[in-house]
Amino acid sequence: MRVLLQRVRQASVTIDGHIQGHIDQGILVLAGFTATDTLEDLAWTAKKITQLRIFSDADDKMNLSVQDVQGGLLLISQFTLYAQTKKGNRPSYSNAAPPAVAIPLYEQFHQLLEQELGKPVPTGIFGADMQVSLVNDGPVTIFIDSQNRE
Repeated sequence: MRVLLQRVRQASVTIDGHIQGHIDQGILVLAGFTATDTLEDLAWTAKKITQLRIFSDADDKMNLSVQDVQGGLLLISQFTLYAQTKKGNRPSYSNAAPPAVAIPLYEQFHQLLEQELGKPVPTGIFGADMQVSLVNDGPVTIFIDSQNRE
């Protein structure tokens, strides 16, 4: 699986003019899935996100996790994280999991994030046309691929 994390002062997702989810300080999580993702990939990524030290401490050093600052997570499905752009100008998404595979992975990942964070995690709606708004803090943006754990 792939996630793009953005440390935010606030973020929200709107669907059909209605705010579906909102957080104040925390992490906007854009998550994409591939057909070979396993429960272990989901669990490793959820733990990594909630324990990643990307928030500033009293000395202005990135030393605190989202848990430490009692921040929130906003989870948005994002199949385009698997875009292939090698050939031509139109991205291919053939490595992204089809909805029948991706939806259960997304739902499991959502549950794991809530367990790791210890509180509800608002989400968008899988496959919906969503408008995501955020105030990126820093900016701090981090890409994680569970198949390439650098």
